[in-house]
Amino acid sequence: MNHFAPILFGFLALLVWGRLMSLLRRGGGNRSRGGVSRQSVTAQPSAFPTVSTRSTTSQEIHMNPVSALIFVVFVGGAVLSYLAQLPLAVTIILALIGIFLGYSVKMAQQWEKAVILRLGKLYSVKGPGLFILVPIFDQVAMWVDQRIRTSEFSAEQALTKDTVPVNVDAIVFWMVHDAQRAALEIVDYNSAIQRVAQTSLRETIGSSVLSELLSERREADAKLKDTIGAKTAEWGVTVNSVEIRDVAIPANLQDAMSRQAQAEREKQARVILGSAEEEVAQKFVNAAKLYASNPEALQLRAMNIIYETTKERGATILMPSHMVDAMNPGVAFALAGQTPSGPAAGGPSVPVAGRTPS
Repeated sequence: MNHFAPILFGFLALLVWGRLMSLLRRGGGNRSRGGVSRQSVTAQPSAFPTVSTRSTTSQEIHMNPVSALIFVVFVGGAVLSYLAQLPLAVTIILALIGIFLGYSVKMAQQWEKAVILRLGKLYSVKGPGLFILVPIFDQVAMWVDQRIRTSEFSAEQALTKDTVPVNVDAIVFWMVHDAQRAALEIVDYNSAIQRVAQTSLRETIGSSVLSELLSERREADAKLKDTIGAKTAEWGVTVNSVEIRDVAIPANLQDAMSRQAQAEREKQARVILGSAEEEVAQKFVNAAKLYASNPEALQLRAMNIIYETTKERGATILMPSHMVDAMNPGVAFALAGQTPSGPAAGGPSVPVAGRTPS
């Protein structure tokens, strides 16, 4: 019997420890990690999407290595004192100290805050680091995660200011800046943020026309951020940013908008083409005036045209005889009513196939 006593004592100690941990989980209220409860948004064609909140209160046992070590050391000391046949009071005291410190010593991570109630009233907000609770009197009402988190929300069949039904998906980035208010002012701030974001999104859609909602995303994001942030600030929650991810419009409206955009582009293309034609015509008028006042420029231009057309090898070029005459300096000066000078005046004419030079 004496050999089984230590094993029985250790089993009872572990049973007591497990019972205390289960009581702690139930006494912690509706806390999950940072008070988060999973939510799913069901797309409904009604005025407000249905948010089904599944209360997955996966309670975290904030059992840390320090409290576990203290518990093992003192309970082990109690077992050893029992084996050494020390007074029973020493064994009981060591076991009680181990259970007491194992329950009392808590540790919050760097991003966590623990809201502590003493006899049902707010006592303090602890963390990060180690802190000690008074058994029976103190309990952690909520562990609040203060890191930045995201929540997706949407609006189905919401009407814009110009009565166009749209489906909008958005995401909000937020964090808890005041753990005390988040724990005491509202039951489930996650669900509240989800619903506030949805209603604010519908208000924004109803006060905006479709063209603004499609083209001015940044302004809509800033407006949503201010609207949601003003409502959640009372709960100790800060909205960092809101981003509209997608705006879906009906298929028939997409076709109409596509045809409108195509017509606008065609109109713009024709205007640009007309402007180009006008500019080209003006340039031709300026060139004609220049050639009329300067026959040498016209002759050089004609020669350049012939050169450009004869660059391809093996090509046969047919050109009018008056173009050849235009390249004769004597003829050009005669047409201009001037007397040629220099060796060019007596130069031979350019022979052309099928034409006898005069």
